[in-house]
Amino acid sequence: MSHTDATPATPSTPATPSTPASALPSPEQLPDDIATLKRMILELIATLQETRQEREQLQQRLHLLLQRLYGPRSERFDPNQLLLFADANQPAEDAPPAEDMPAEGDTPSAPTGKRKGHGRKRPPQNLPHDPVHYRLTEAELLCPDCGKLREEIGTQTTAQLDYRPASAFIRDHIEHKYVCPCCSKKGQPHIVAGEKPEQPLGKGSPGAGLLAYLIVSKYVDHLPLYRLERILERHGLQLTRSTTCDWLAGCARKLQPLYELMKTSLLQSRVLHTDDTPVKRQDAADDETRQSRLWAYLGDSQHPYNVFDFTRNRKRDGPQRFLQGYAGYLQADAFSGYDALYLPDAQTGSSRIEEVACNAHARRKFHEARHSNAAAAHQALAYYGQLYEIERQAREVPADSREAMLLQMRQDLAVPILEQFHAWLLEQQRLLLPKDPFREAVNYALNQWQALRRYTVAGFLAIDNNWAEREMKRIAIGRKNWLFFGSAQGGETAAVLFSLTSTCQRLGIEPWGYLQDVLSRLPTTPPEQLADMLPDRWQAKAVQAPAPSA
Repeated sequence: MSHTDATPATPSTPATPSTPASALPSPEQLPDDIATLKRMILELIATLQETRQEREQLQQRLHLLLQRLYGPRSERFDPNQLLLFADANQPAEDAPPAEDMPAEGDTPSAPTGKRKGHGRKRPPQNLPHDPVHYRLTEAELLCPDCGKLREEIGTQTTAQLDYRPASAFIRDHIEHKYVCPCCSKKGQPHIVAGEKPEQPLGKGSPGAGLLAYLIVSKYVDHLPLYRLERILERHGLQLTRSTTCDWLAGCARKLQPLYELMKTSLLQSRVLHTDDTPVKRQDAADDETRQSRLWAYLGDSQHPYNVFDFTRNRKRDGPQRFLQGYAGYLQADAFSGYDALYLPDAQTGSSRIEEVACNAHARRKFHEARHSNAAAAHQALAYYGQLYEIERQAREVPADSREAMLLQMRQDLAVPILEQFHAWLLEQQRLLLPKDPFREAVNYALNQWQALRRYTVAGFLAIDNNWAEREMKRIAIGRKNWLFFGSAQGGETAAVLFSLTSTCQRLGIEPWGYLQDVLSRLPTTPPEQLADMLPDRWQAKAVQAPAPSA
């Protein structure tokens, strides 16, 4: 039954404040909408499975604890346990009869969905090949029967994946000098030399490949510098921590113009996704660590850049400074520091930035309140289940018509569900106690309601901000390894390098190849051609470039 055919549900009456949270709801308290009831059943099944899994884990931990406290000190052999290397000719006692086993060649059906492929995969075709030929010797070419030479009739090739460790090397830049012998005899020598191109860090010793390797290793693979020093030391290259820090800071300064171009283009997006995460920063004054912030701003498909910003704190002046002059939609969480951005302009009376809230945050509040008011929480999750099902169906629409189709589906299907959901939330808020944990989830949704449903006004908006939250994982994984920024300059360096590596991963660009090429050409590139080095434009030119001849 579709959402449009369903009879609008009358807001159900929740349990009175004196009713225990564990009491079962009466039939009158359940919604009348069949679609909502179906989603409630699915949410209840998911909760039961999660509860059972948690109970089994607790039982296993309790068993191990009791075994450790009261069990035997040494492991004993259980005769009922099958041997690991049992005799293959001896049938197992508990083996199922032969007629119950699937016949050879039969494939048991998968429980749900399409089965994944299995077996050995073909080696990737983009890797270079290193052929090794196996030929017979002159003695082996002689036929043992007639004594004549065997003739080659073909080959058989077997592909094998192998690995050659990376290695550091020294590139000697040799500038050849030339002089005119005739002028030299006249005492007027004119000496010229082949000019060495400007290097990434000026007169510094690191090449573009080594710098790109350090950037990718730290900001993509999350390796701290002390591990990189050990890795390079195994290849015969000894570097100090201060040297590698200076190199990364120098790369960030050289790439700063590209970072500014990305930011300028990003602020032309129709919608921006943003989120922030804390990172510790070492303070040079007292050598203590302070809490700093990294903010991520993600542009739309027409401006596909992920730009990071570093601030010393979480005050609202960080987003206000970065988004100065931006006009469009901003999808973020309910952080109060964004509120000033949504205020209407004193002259025009309208807001230049429209707030789009994250429904995943609101849904999570109801999910966490399941144990305090199970029936109401699962009804809220059921509403969200229907809304997310609409988004899932829209993903199957072709990309060229998805935006218009998604807007139509939201207006026809999602808006009626949101109206029912809103009426139900108001009724819940009226009857619940002020300190009820479930009421906190209801209040959060109602306080953000206009921003939560704003995604239905345009097909290019998202129902939640999970895209930006996933981008924060690269920071969370990294800080578990490198722990903190050594200074505020280190945070600014990280913001620039995270922006370029994150954008490369978003566009499917191999980050080392991009950075190595850009760092090599950047010193000799005029300012008016810098835009061609932006990741998306660089990728487009790389695709259009003809393949090198063999």
